[in-house]
Amino acid sequence: MRLVFLGTGDIALPSFQALLDSEHELVGLISQPDKPVGRKQVLTPPKIKTLAQKAGVEVWQPERVGSAETLECLARWNAEVIVVMAYGQILPQALLDLPSLACINLHASLLPKYRGAACIQAAIKEGETHTGITVIHVVKKLDAGEIICAHEIEILPGETGGALHDRLAELAPLAMNDALEMLEAGTAPRVSQDLEQVTYIGKLLRKDGELDFSQSASALARQVCAYDPWPGTYAVLNSGGRLKIFPPVEVDERGGTQGQILAIEEGRILVAGGEGSLWIEGLQPEGSRRLLARDYLNGAPLAVGEQWFLARNT
Repeated sequence: MRLVFLGTGDIALPSFQALLDSEHELVGLISQPDKPVGRKQVLTPPKIKTLAQKAGVEVWQPERVGSAETLECLARWNAEVIVVMAYGQILPQALLDLPSLACINLHASLLPKYRGAACIQAAIKEGETHTGITVIHVVKKLDAGEIICAHEIEILPGETGGALHDRLAELAPLAMNDALEMLEAGTAPRVSQDLEQVTYIGKLLRKDGELDFSQSASALARQVCAYDPWPGTYAVLNSGGRLKIFPPVEVDERGGTQGQILAIEEGRILVAGGEGSLWIEGLQPEGSRRLLARDYLNGAPLAVGEQWFLARNT
């Protein structure tokens, strides 16, 4: 089939590469414009653009995907199927009407749960045991299209958002290929999503990483894992200074005053939650590098009884 790919995020790279390696004719890539990166704000292309250019695939990077120029470009490419993954803009109906067979999206959750941007992190944070890639027909409403197929994987104990992102990236080509085979054969189903099961999750912000020690230790552990590497999690000590907290973390049944250090043992710090407590092994002070808790304790000793607070309350 003649295909066009819309994608920007790194999670889309394995699927794009799978299309390059397939018997399908990949005629174009639409991606977000190059963006300034790092302290020096160097204008940097998305990795998927570099991959496309090396393969000789034409690239279009519009500011607005619904612009007349973009629609003209897509019409010229004359795709049978448009494949979308981690593109970053809502697609207009005029674009959805262009392919002769379908416009499909590879979404990194088991829809209808976790429509929206931070679906990978949400599955970990909410304590799901499984997630996956769902392939849907694209409609104007966010992630609301009819389902073609879904591939499921188990969320591993202590798995981080970054690790799950990478595993889902590798799973996506399998789901995509199944959907493309069914579309080509004319057997692709259109299964409506169960509206009673729909949940939404928006984009994550830095402030979402704030740890609230009134939550259970289990909930805190899931948040620490889900938000690694972005946006990270943090709290503030009563002795001053914000500390980022990194996995691995471990739940302990001991209880105490919420946010209070209950023990310091073998280079780990035990902090009480609303129910149970949390062993912390990795810390990063403001303006410093990531440290093992034992190394942090060598330079900035903590004491049992010290208190961790919400940053917004300090």
